[in-house]
Amino acid sequence: MAPKFRINQLRALSSTVFHGIGDCHYYLHANRSPQTLYHFRRFSDASSPPLSPAASSSAPPQNAELQSTNRPEEIVRNASATSSVNQFELAKFSAIADTWWDSEGPFKPLHALNPARVSFIRSTLCRHFRRDPCSIRPFEGLKIIDVGCGGGILSEPLARMGATVTGIDAVDKNIKIARVHADLDPVTSTIEYCCTTAEKLVEQQKEFDAVIASEVIEHVADPAGFCQSLAALTVPNGATVVSTINRSMRSFATAIVAAEYILRWLPRGTHQWSSLLIPEELVLILQRASISVEEIAGFVYNPLTGQWSLSDDTSVNYIAFGTKVSQTTD
Repeated sequence: MAPKFRINQLRALSSTVFHGIGDCHYYLHANRSPQTLYHFRRFSDASSPPLSPAASSSAPPQNAELQSTNRPEEIVRNASATSSVNQFELAKFSAIADTWWDSEGPFKPLHALNPARVSFIRSTLCRHFRRDPCSIRPFEGLKIIDVGCGGGILSEPLARMGATVTGIDAVDKNIKIARVHADLDPVTSTIEYCCTTAEKLVEQQKEFDAVIASEVIEHVADPAGFCQSLAALTVPNGATVVSTINRSMRSFATAIVAAEYILRWLPRGTHQWSSLLIPEELVLILQRASISVEEIAGFVYNPLTGQWSLSDDTSVNYIAFGTKVSQTTD
């Protein structure tokens, strides 16, 4: 059984030595004692009121090394040297774009996961921006961008909570579907959808109070460059939220073998195990992009209820909240 990651044991530093312990991977600073750690708030340690749900491959290699966050085989497929867009991934999601709002279709897992990830986002953003989590519209006045928004499954709950939402996706078909669905409700019709990339918005010097990339980073060609773009889109002291799948034996068994080949929840080939990031890698990448990760939580699935809930178990799905370190000058 895959052991759980203890959030307060994450060791993501600029100079690292790799140690593999079963499915757990720890990164120790070469010049510091094991007691010198980066501390994160466990989800279970963060008090927040209960929230109502929002609306709604190849076998793993024997040795995984943190030599580079770039995946060579994915970079080859990248059409642009200045973009993290992976054309192969775009083609996969374009083929199933018509089914975004079919709760029993290929995106059924995202519909089921949505209430849990919205709960985490609401809790962390309310704490960071000092908003009332019991308010119906706690994000009033906040500019939030949903990077890789797909059909708008996450963008719409954010808009209902009062945020001024921008949703972007590199697949034009996704954007068209998101717009049509959003227009069905006057509240969500205010969402600004655009077929573009994070890198292009950085060139336009756009900035947002909160930047969210949910279930996206595992599909990009250059995770490090992608996180740099997320950081550039975040205002100083703003918030960045990233959710993804862990690269563990347990995730290979559940998120790929079970979900794609046995249960057929997802089309085969949706996820490539080698492209996934363990929490330590994501923390390190975000740290290098001037995003300080403050809280990490895992998602666990209950097969009896068919529902996801937040947990300290990050061995399969997890989500990270960080803040952009403001640059100070002497």
